[in-house]
Amino acid sequence: MLFWKKKRETTLIVGLGNPGENYVRNRHNIGFMCIDQLARSYNIRLNKKEGQARTGSGEVAGKQLVLAKPHTLMNRSGQAVSYLVRKYNVTRARLIVIHDDLDLPPGKIRIRQGGSSAGHRGVMSINDSLGGRDFTRIRVGIGRPAAIRDKDAEVVDYVLGDLTSEEEKTIEEVLPRVSEIISSLLTEGPEVTMNRFN
Repeated sequence: MLFWKKKRETTLIVGLGNPGENYVRNRHNIGFMCIDQLARSYNIRLNKKEGQARTGSGEVAGKQLVLAKPHTLMNRSGQAVSYLVRKYNVTRARLIVIHDDLDLPPGKIRIRQGGSSAGHRGVMSINDSLGGRDFTRIRVGIGRPAAIRDKDAEVVDYVLGDLTSEEEKTIEEVLPRVSEIISSLLTEGPEVTMNRFN
């Protein structure tokens, strides 16, 4: 008698940013920084090119993970994410997206399921490509200086600006916390994690 081993479900964790050396230290690339930290923490090599993303896979807390950094520009992130969702047969319940957030103070983290993109172009692109927004988001604050109103040009200049030395110190403290949040999401689920970390 044959017993078929049930295939384990994969959790896809995507960090948003822009590819290329010019963007590496930008505020808008905090999602990429978080993925790099997770890769180091979990000993996962981001050594594959899948569709329009750089990826790496591994096992954490008994869960199968794929880490991904889309190599489209930010406002086309959905193209890369939708390809990976299809390839790994990932439901939106098992998709986690990490991104910067203007409306949170620098270094503040909020975990959210669904909800508005609040104008974040990468999140908007994913929502459109997946036809829904009921996935988990980890929002990492970059702050909105008083001088930055809601004018597109000012916002773009700010988010595509490099982190200051003070901001870099704040983000360095935040990155290990994102790893803790991911571990909690994998082992205890969104509700417990939101209650603990928000």
